[in-house]
Order: sequence, then C-alpha cells, then structure tokens
Amino acid sequence: MDKIWLSSPHMGGSEQKFVNEAFKANWIAPLGPNVNGFEQDISLYLEKENQLQTAALTSGTAALHLALRMLHVEQDDVVMVQSFTFCGTTNPVSYQGADIVFIDSELDTWNMCPIALEAALEHYKNKSIKAIMPVHLYGMPAKIDEIQQIADYYNIPVIEDAAEALGSKYRNRKCGTFGEMAALSFNGNKIITTSGGGALVSKYKHYIEQARFLATQARDDAPHYQHSQIGYNYRMSNIVAGIGRGQMEVLDERVSQRRANNRRYREFFDGVSGITFQTEPSDDYFSNYWLTAILIDSDLTVGGIGREDVRLYLAEENIESRPLWKPMHMQLVYEGTKFFGKGVCEKLFEQGLCLPSGSNLTHEEFERIFIALGKIFKN
Repeated sequence: MDKIWLSSPHMGGSEQKFVNEAFKANWIAPLGPNVNGFEQDISLYLEKENQLQTAALTSGTAALHLALRMLHVEQDDVVMVQSFTFCGTTNPVSYQGADIVFIDSELDTWNMCPIALEAALEHYKNKSIKAIMPVHLYGMPAKIDEIQQIADYYNIPVIEDAAEALGSKYRNRKCGTFGEMAALSFNGNKIITTSGGGALVSKYKHYIEQARFLATQARDDAPHYQHSQIGYNYRMSNIVAGIGRGQMEVLDERVSQRRANNRRYREFFDGVSGITFQTEPSDDYFSNYWLTAILIDSDLTVGGIGREDVRLYLAEENIESRPLWKPMHMQLVYEGTKFFGKGVCEKLFEQGLCLPSGSNLTHEEFERIFIALGKIFKN
C-alpha cells in the first residue's frame, strides 16, 4: 500500500505558470518579480487595511533569527520562549548566544501559559529580557491578547512564531499580525509550501527593510562588494517565490480542507473514551487545524491503549502519524535550562499524537485510516 503521509505538499495548479514565467524571463537568480509579488500577496492576505511589510526568506527559522538580530539580542540577554515547540523556534536564540527561559503551556490552547510567563518575567525582572516568543501550535492561536498585555506591562517585544498558523485568526485578526514581528514557514509540510521557505512580517517598515538587507549578506550601497555588518544568505529565490504565488491562490481552500479533516476525525472518535482534541476554546479562536492533534489517555481508553500503541499500529499500516513536539526544556541540548510552569507540556507530549492531516487526503485514504483506527479503538 502507498504511504499515507502526515502532511504532504498540495499544489493548486497555477504554481507552474509563475515558475515558467521566471524561466522565460531568465529570472533564475535570487530576487525578481515573483519575490516582490509573493511578499505583496502575503501582506495583503494578513492585513488588507493597514498593509503589513513582508520579507520572503529561506525559512521560518531564518525569519526568527533576523527578528532577534533586529532586537539586538546578544550574549547574556534573556529570551522567553514557549517550550512546547520545534527547535526552529529555539535555535535562533542560541545562534545569538542569549539565555533561553522556557515557558510552559496552558491546557486551553496548548500554547504559552500567560501565568507562567508572568512568573518568569517577575523572576528575571532585573535581567536584560529582550523578547517573548509564543508559538501558535499546529495552527491554534495562542492567548495572544493576554501575552501581549503582559509584554506591554514589562515593555518587552513579542515575536510571534506563526510558522504553523497561516490562515488562523484570533478575534477575527490573523495570526502573525499581533507582535512586533512574526515568522511564517512554507516548508514542504506546511498548509501552503514553496518546498522550503519562510517570511518575516511586521507593521514596522524599518524592520523589514533591515531584514532584507541582512538577508542579502548585508551588502552596503556601493559599486563594489562592501560590508559593514555581518549578514546572511537568507533571501528567497525568484523560482521558489513563484511556487508561493500559486499557493497563495488556494490558501483559503487549504484552510477549509484542513478544518474538514479535523471534523471527520471528531466524528470518528465521537463516543470513544480517552480521546480529546486540541480544540478552539471559544468563538474568539479560529484554527487552520494545520495538523489534527489528539490526546490519548491510556487510563481511560478501553484496554489501556496509549499513544505509542496507536502510532506503531498506524506505521505497520504504512500510515504516518507523529508524537506532539517533545518540549524543548526536555531536550538534551537544553539540559539545565530554566523552565517555568507545572509540566503541562510534558503531559501533552506523553499523550499526544498528530494524525494524517494533508489537504490532499483522498476518500480512499481516509477509509484506510479509519479502518486502522477502528481495529485499535472499536473492536
């Protein structure tokens, strides 16, 4: 049987047109019309009224790194980071040599806990705290209003990691538009993809202008190659951006398809004991449900079925699933790093599983998934 992937790329049909135009015009080198167009498409999608600024980059990790550079995060500074995330959130802080303080999750959204955040800020109030980095995990908006209010009180910038949340909204406002800056990702498994890529967005034009400068090796305005700062090779290419332009045309459709997947899983598990979903806490939240994530409580399931029982059986059926992110404060690379919270994210990791959620899942593939899950839970 063919493998059913967790989240595979899903082309919309017009991506090739933009790529072909780049080939025809010989815009193969980095930058060009597709990059400019893709940046404008993202800005208009996120905020039509007061257009945000966007820099198209090689990855979401690059976007976070540049955001930290622009906030002058340096060695011995402190950055408050959500522990329940991917290393792409934390690595840029380490690149800058800053100290990470990990913040636990809360159970409503599984994202940064405002209570734990405030406790950490109070504890480190005499330190140089340069940024707060919440994550909109699996597309679920964090309690961003509460986090922003706390950040404002302590006068600390917020950098949103919205890598998984393109199309998600809080109080009808798109994720990625709340903080000082925000990072997006277009990796191959994201809700739209450029094969690899990301973007930095901000309402502050000077940040984006500086990001573009740093992302093109920080080349000064001179006829020769002159550099007064250390820069990076982080700019998106014109070919890759062409794929992104085509993907933006189907973004809302992809959000609808992912949310439909989530509903199908909820219908399947209705009445099955021990299964709970990452769920929008109220009408204020709108998740793109990039990945459908569940918790499996072996104390409540029939037969004591646990997360690994399900994952391994699905793997036998050539169906990919994945544990939730292992909290970063539990990773060997961050052993001994300070953590504030009650261990909510540790419990989520222990019980959590991401189910196949691609927008291109077919009816036949869902049948295979449900037959496999049925053998586990309904026999």
